[in-house]
Amino acid sequence: MSTLFLDVTRLLTRLYDGLLPTGVDRVGLAYIHRYAPQARAVLSERGFSTVLTERDSQQTFARLLSSSWSPNAIRVLVARACLNRLRETRLRGVLLHTSHNGMEFDRYYGAMTKRGIRSVFMVHDLIPLTHAEYCRPDVDTTHRRRIHTALKHASGLIANSQATLDSLAAEAERARLPLPPTVVAHLASGVTARSLAERPLAAPYFVMLGTIEPRKNHWFMLHVWRRLVEQFGAGAPKLVVIGRRGWECENVIDMLERCESLKGVVVEEAHCSDEMLHAYLQHCQALLFPSFVEGYGMPLAEALELKVPVVASDLAVFHEIADDIPDYLDPLDGPGWLARIQAYAQPNSPERDAQLSRIARFREPTWAEHFERVDAFLATLR
Repeated sequence: MSTLFLDVTRLLTRLYDGLLPTGVDRVGLAYIHRYAPQARAVLSERGFSTVLTERDSQQTFARLLSSSWSPNAIRVLVARACLNRLRETRLRGVLLHTSHNGMEFDRYYGAMTKRGIRSVFMVHDLIPLTHAEYCRPDVDTTHRRRIHTALKHASGLIANSQATLDSLAAEAERARLPLPPTVVAHLASGVTARSLAERPLAAPYFVMLGTIEPRKNHWFMLHVWRRLVEQFGAGAPKLVVIGRRGWECENVIDMLERCESLKGVVVEEAHCSDEMLHAYLQHCQALLFPSFVEGYGMPLAEALELKVPVVASDLAVFHEIADDIPDYLDPLDGPGWLARIQAYAQPNSPERDAQLSRIARFREPTWAEHFERVDAFLATLR
C-alpha cells in the first residue's frame, strides 16, 4: 500500500485545549490505530499545511492515542513542523482526512496535489446546509464552502451513512457539481469490554448523551422532565445530561441552572470520563436520543452494544443503524415521550423488556468492517 497521510490538526488542537474526544475525534483516533505504522501526520491551518517527518509522525500518533502531551511539547512540535515544511520533497500517496477542518480551502488540495498526494475526506453530515437553524450563525456558509470545495477537488469521499451520502448527492446535484467516487462506511461505537461498574445513582434514571446544542433537543426534554416532577414529585426518575455546553443553548442553560423543580432531579455531567460514561449507561433505564437531525448517531450504537435500551427520534439514519430495535417517537411528541419514559421507569416494564429482547439481534458496525470497506475503496482509486 502507498504511503498514507493523516491530518491530525483537530485532534492535536483539542488535546492542547484539554478537551475530551467527541465522536468525530474518536473516528480520527480509530484511523490512527489502523494506519499509523504506514502513515505520516499532516498539520494544517486555514488551508496551509505541512507534513511531519516519519519520526515526529510516529511520536504524534503515539501521544494522541495516549492523550498525554503537554501544551509546551505540542508548541515545540508545531514549530519544528513549520521549519520542516521548507525542506519538503515530493511525497506521493493518499491523504485520509476524517474531520471537516480545512475542507473549505482550495489551497489545501492544491498543496497536496503538488506533493503528489490525493485527498480523501470523510463527510460526517450536511446539517449546516439542510438545517442551518440548529447551527451557529454563518456555519452554513462555511460548511457549504467545505462541501463544494471537496466535491470539486477530492479524489474520493467517505460517508458515515447512506443518509449522509444521500444528502451529499442531493447537494452535488443542486450545486451542479460532480460527485467524486464515494463509499459508505458505518462507524463503530468504540465500546470496549468492561466489567459491570458500581451503580452511580440509586434511583431509576435516564441518560442523554451529546454536546448541548439546539438540534439535540435538550430544551424539550427538560420540559418533559419538569412535567414528570409535577406529576410524581420525589418519585420522578432522574435525568443525567452528559456532554459539554455548546452553542446557541442559553435556554437550556437557564433550565439547568434556574429551574427549581429540576434541581436534584437533573444531573449535568459536562466532563465525563469513559469509565463514568459506561457506568451511567450500564445502569440506566434507557438512552434518550430526541435529536431533530443527525448525520450518524454514535451514542445509539454504543448504547445498544452495551445492551441498553434506546428511545430515539424517528430518523432515517437511526433506522439505518438499528433497524426497528429502539422505540421511535417524533422529537416533539411530548405526551409520547412522557408515556414512554414513565413506562421504562417501572421496575418490571413490559415495553423495556420487549426492547431488551430485540437488542439481542443488534449487530454493531465494527471498525474491522469499516476499514475493510475503506481499504477496498482506496484500492479502486489507485
